[in-house]
Amino acid sequence: MAKNYASRNIRGKLRVCDYMRADSKLREYVPRTVAFNRANLEMMTDRYSAVYVKPDVGSQGIGVCRVRKTEAGYELKTVEGKKQWKAAYETIEALYNRIVKLRRSKLIVQQGIGLDRVKGRPYDIRAMVQRKPGKSWECTGYMVKVGGANKIVTNYYQGGAIYTLRRLEKERGLSSGEGKARKRMMTEVALRIASTLSARRSGMHEMGIDFAFDGAGRLWVLEVNSNHPQFHPLKQLAPKMYYKMQEFAESYGRYSAK
Repeated sequence: MAKNYASRNIRGKLRVCDYMRADSKLREYVPRTVAFNRANLEMMTDRYSAVYVKPDVGSQGIGVCRVRKTEAGYELKTVEGKKQWKAAYETIEALYNRIVKLRRSKLIVQQGIGLDRVKGRPYDIRAMVQRKPGKSWECTGYMVKVGGANKIVTNYYQGGAIYTLRRLEKERGLSSGEGKARKRMMTEVALRIASTLSARRSGMHEMGIDFAFDGAGRLWVLEVNSNHPQFHPLKQLAPKMYYKMQEFAESYGRYSAK
């Protein structure tokens, strides 16, 4: 990071979700997200078919757990480093105690979304939103993160693949009109998010907003990363888009993303 790097961030996924849910036009896109404790874990697993337990501050999918309620109790899948493992627990107490033992930092519990799939694998879409100092927010590009086989997260670090939006539309069999409508919706929501969050925290110049469509085609905001959101995989995949993002990043003092 450059010494004159001049983009501030909002720390904490729960705080970001609360800020977005406070906006009546964004609330519908934000999965239910609460602080991790025993009562909230039980409430969320009773309400949703799957929930995710995540570090409130973290990246690369590390430390993420997925919990599903089963007839025999609860199924837990978790990511440690680049490895993923699964275990079963009969009671909420046993599940909660196991997660507490795994915990290295503050956690949140988030409603699980049944992500749309491409080639049988779940995916989400990173929208890069940036602004040069003194300028308006602009959506400078997108990259699609496709999850690795049987992974509970889509991160490139965890063995996923990176697609362009055009490749995703082709692989999903979407018409040109459908693809344009989805992109237009994401762009509108991304710019609203950037405006809403930057009103809460001055000095913000970049955000990586992770969108997902569920199986019914509903749009969700899974996460907003305002702490050095990565776009380097686009350098080979979509160089024109990459260099536009780099140009913006350099304008507020960020090193070139190599």
